[in-house]
Amino acid sequence: MGRDTDHSHKMLARNRFILLVVVGGAALAIISLSLQFLNLIPTTSIGEEQPLLAVDGRVGKSRKRMSPVLRTQEPNPILEAYGYCNIPNHTEQAWEGHSPADYKLLSVHVMIRHGDRYPLYSIPKTKRPTIDCTLSASRQPSHPLLISFIRHMGQGSHGHWESPLGSVPRLPNHSACEMGELTQTGVVQHLRNGQLLHHAYKHHNLLPSDWSPRQLWVETTGKSRTLQSGLAFLYGFLPDFDWSRLTVRHQWSTLFCGSACDCPARNRYLEEEQKRQYLLRVADTELESTYADMARTLGLPTRQLRAANPIDSLLCHLCHSLSFPCVPVGDGGSGGCLTMAQFAVIRQQQLDDDVDRRRVGLYRKYAVLAMYPYLNRTAAKMERVAKSSEAGRQPREGGEEVFTLSSAHDVTLAPLLSALGLDQARFPRFAARVVFELWKSPSKAQGQGKMRGAKGEKSKTKDREVFIRVLYNGEDVTFHTAFCRSHDHHANQPPCPLTNFLSFVRRDMFSIVNATSYKEACYRHPV
Repeated sequence: MGRDTDHSHKMLARNRFILLVVVGGAALAIISLSLQFLNLIPTTSIGEEQPLLAVDGRVGKSRKRMSPVLRTQEPNPILEAYGYCNIPNHTEQAWEGHSPADYKLLSVHVMIRHGDRYPLYSIPKTKRPTIDCTLSASRQPSHPLLISFIRHMGQGSHGHWESPLGSVPRLPNHSACEMGELTQTGVVQHLRNGQLLHHAYKHHNLLPSDWSPRQLWVETTGKSRTLQSGLAFLYGFLPDFDWSRLTVRHQWSTLFCGSACDCPARNRYLEEEQKRQYLLRVADTELESTYADMARTLGLPTRQLRAANPIDSLLCHLCHSLSFPCVPVGDGGSGGCLTMAQFAVIRQQQLDDDVDRRRVGLYRKYAVLAMYPYLNRTAAKMERVAKSSEAGRQPREGGEEVFTLSSAHDVTLAPLLSALGLDQARFPRFAARVVFELWKSPSKAQGQGKMRGAKGEKSKTKDREVFIRVLYNGEDVTFHTAFCRSHDHHANQPPCPLTNFLSFVRRDMFSIVNATSYKEACYRHPV
């Protein structure tokens, strides 16, 4: 009797939750879009005015930057999903390009996730979402640069393409989207991203008008959605760029690890992390019950539905304001439509998984080894630029890489954020961006350095002249990173020294796996 009573209470609680979710889902159709598309990142404290980028690319007023405050509020699975969509029809905040007065911007390194795409999976027995993947300025969402972008992509044969990128289409071009294809929404997202950084950096003279091929580095995986996203971003950032000076480089691995991809320990941590994910998922009775309900509606074995990863397709329906799939009665199923309540249960499990992943810590170990090659390359580029900026240095012919764009995937940005110690950051939304900025303090610091007598003192002064900022989707998260969390940013020199980042990448980041180098961490036999 007691068990029956407990069961009825649980069922009543669950039904109330589902009712609230359904009502909330219906209400979302009426609520202002500005409330739907919440940021997936730590936000600044209440009362702080943000720099704003309107839909047309204009920048609003801003005040002095303050350190962001992490929010600990439980995310709503449906609102979080709308934020993941990142629909480009709202005013966006951005802190790129902001620094203390008179600081000089030396270089910028950007990693982006591709924009909105068509699903990678289809739900068996349902109709695929109807989305047009050709580009048209008369279809929303659009952008003022879209027509000229399409025209400029037609001249891409004048660019230089590492194999196999030359054979990849530069624009999405199917009236019925193919699996994984970039949509017009995805193109517009990155035109906006690029334009946003164009406005942020245009007064800093980052890239000279006669920029050399060496100064602009663009790399992408071989997927059309990353190549096309990178080109859209680049066009927004550098409209009508000179194709003859551009080389687009190919990264064969989604980890952008180049020639340093071999790491047995990284693979072991990933396998352990995947096992943790599986055990957490199968222990979630509400999730399993939801999959069973969905499978009965469609007339499928539960295992087959789960393997089809239905959340991928349902997210596409949500992001494009399409009704969830329905099937008629018969063909082994009860018929009906998949529901917002079912969607919410699956998304909630993903959010719960994020919490458990941070608690266990296996993913962080994987992430450190996965992203070391990319971070090491970025650190080396920054160090070269910093040294070339020193007084009396003869600049290298062709200059240094002052702007780097890496067009990647969620499985690239997620470990990058974790490796940096930004575990509280939300999972990368469509068209997410991570930006590394390198700044130099005013020349008076150099003058002070020259007055010092000892060589060591000069070196220390130089170290204190160059600083790094890290931004995620426009938010300054520098002082949440593992290498600058303990830095006293309220002191006379608030920025984070580049040396903190260099020490972190070359030694300190391996402490989490009880090693002092990448080679040792990768090849040491497990105890």
